[in-house]
Amino acid sequence: MEKNNVTLWSEFILQGFLSQTKSPATVVSLLLIMFLMVLSENCLLLYLIQVDSGLHSPMYFFLSQLSFMDICQTLTIGPKLTGDFFRKKSVISLSGCSVQIFFIMTMALAEYFLLAAMSYDRYVAICRPLQYPVLMRRNICLSLTVGVWGSATPHALVPTVYVLLQPYCGSNVIQHIYCDLPSMLKLSCSDTSAFEKFTLLLSVELFLPPLSTILVSYSCILVTVLQSTGKSHKALGTCFSHLAVVGLFYGAAMFKYMRPMSYRTPFQDDIVSVLCTIVTPMLNPLIYSLRNRDVLGALTKLFRIHYH
Repeated sequence: MEKNNVTLWSEFILQGFLSQTKSPATVVSLLLIMFLMVLSENCLLLYLIQVDSGLHSPMYFFLSQLSFMDICQTLTIGPKLTGDFFRKKSVISLSGCSVQIFFIMTMALAEYFLLAAMSYDRYVAICRPLQYPVLMRRNICLSLTVGVWGSATPHALVPTVYVLLQPYCGSNVIQHIYCDLPSMLKLSCSDTSAFEKFTLLLSVELFLPPLSTILVSYSCILVTVLQSTGKSHKALGTCFSHLAVVGLFYGAAMFKYMRPMSYRTPFQDDIVSVLCTIVTPMLNPLIYSLRNRDVLGALTKLFRIHYH
């Protein structure tokens, strides 16, 4: 499309670290294996939570939401990335870019808020066990879930619309394995500095409440455990998996989204993006399952039924 003799791009070329590696087929094969692991692990966890009555509790309800988010994020990236490699053509439309940005940001933001809800659930279970059936009843869990999705969706919609309205008249090469907000802002012809500052401030604003909830919840849990007997120490073991997921996810996300543009490099962005969108969703079910007797018991029961 042309306007005033200036070409405005409506299609873009994705050119991430795959174009720089000496053996892209090996890297894509590894990524494809990880994509399949994400889908199989999370689908299995969703199935177990659905069919096993022992997993019908608030903690596993939130865990099923986490698995759903990880599946959606993987499906947003995986099929196109592998398909483009086999077609030898990595082209994406502006509308396709906006769809990727919307779903990736929605799932990422929803996961921030969900991890905070999960930490609150652990706080109530350990620090206020007698009130747990009331404070974490089904209506409360549903309300928290609606709040998670209701907070994430509009915050992801703002940058998505902004990207759609921008003119792109310079290069149409995206130095990334998929469309993301920083990469698209670099290609815009207009001055995006004000929006970048707004995005940075918004990121801090969105990070602080859930992160504060997690820190306060686990501080209270730690105090309760130190003041109690051995039974609560066993309860603390159920929190280690959640803390591992929180550390991995928040660490990678803060490094990805809260760095100024001047300190970013395409290679770093690609590696951190793989960590956020592929490695973390792949590890989440393993971390929760390997440290959780209930999930392992449900899995054992499933295999016994299958083989008998």
